[in-house]
Amino acid sequence: MTENNNNSKSTDVFGVGNAMVDILALVEDNFIQEHDLNRGSMTLMDAEKQAGLLHKLEHHSLELGSGGSAANTMIAIVQSGGKGFYSGKVSHDTNGEFYRQDLLEAGIRFDVHPASNHIGSTGTCLVLTTPDAERTMCTHLGVSTTLAPTDIDVDLLSRCQYSYVEGYLWDAESPRKACVETMEQSKRNQVQVAFTFSDSFLVDRFADDFHKLVSDYCDVLFCNADEVRRFCELESLTECANKIGQLVDTAFITDGANGCLVVQNQQVSSVSGFPVHAKDTVGAGDAFAGGVMFGLTNGFSAAKAARWGNYMASCVVQIHGARLDKSMAHLVPEIIGH
Repeated sequence: MTENNNNSKSTDVFGVGNAMVDILALVEDNFIQEHDLNRGSMTLMDAEKQAGLLHKLEHHSLELGSGGSAANTMIAIVQSGGKGFYSGKVSHDTNGEFYRQDLLEAGIRFDVHPASNHIGSTGTCLVLTTPDAERTMCTHLGVSTTLAPTDIDVDLLSRCQYSYVEGYLWDAESPRKACVETMEQSKRNQVQVAFTFSDSFLVDRFADDFHKLVSDYCDVLFCNADEVRRFCELESLTECANKIGQLVDTAFITDGANGCLVVQNQQVSSVSGFPVHAKDTVGAGDAFAGGVMFGLTNGFSAAKAARWGNYMASCVVQIHGARLDKSMAHLVPEIIGH
């Protein structure tokens, strides 16, 4: 099923991110407009404002799941046939226990000690999907902002081939330090570092920091077309890819239905996507990254890893929610052309 992999590390990926319980709802366009939400992006809000939106949705069907960008990616890795650890902070509350059990049932090891519920509640992300499959996220970070460098288990990290860190961590001071700690410990322990920008608003707010992270730590970078255009301050996607190639060894730039660009050793190539009818784009980028990380940790070329990532993303956009409900590992040889 996989190409030769001589890496001696026993586990594929050590993921770090904001641990959030996803609350999924299908809404009409006017709901986004009426509540002045940032359509197609993520908006941070306090618990009261999020609760107000949930009250407006009391007659809608809601679906819960363990989420957060990096957690979704870890789940996609496992569903591809890989394995990994995950670090994220939840509270000692009902949502926190749901989150822990949901990850364990998905096959992800999750060992971070929960925070006291006196400190705050487990983070929640209200994901609103409109009929055009666009998703708008309303996020209350909760105790996810208390993730600290001491929560990073260096022994577990040292057993992995890659660490995978989400850009959303950069929005609060303590998780930001945990992000840097993960990357520094990765370098000390010969663990490759993968980083995702996560969202355009983060690129806008932390452009200088992200430039430094990419240059100083990253072996693999994930971003979408909009994020990389803002990061590079260029309109041409090819020019952006060339510029990224000067900063990092390997990058994957997703471009929706067009598939993605792969940048490796300053060479740019295109990997086509899979034509499907998208119902919901929630988690597409996360699933793509999970597919790619599975491929890289199992010795696939960057192009083959990207093809599997494109396939995982194409499957996720055909369902409501951020992750698939079954293993996809049996399809790997067929999709990548073995």
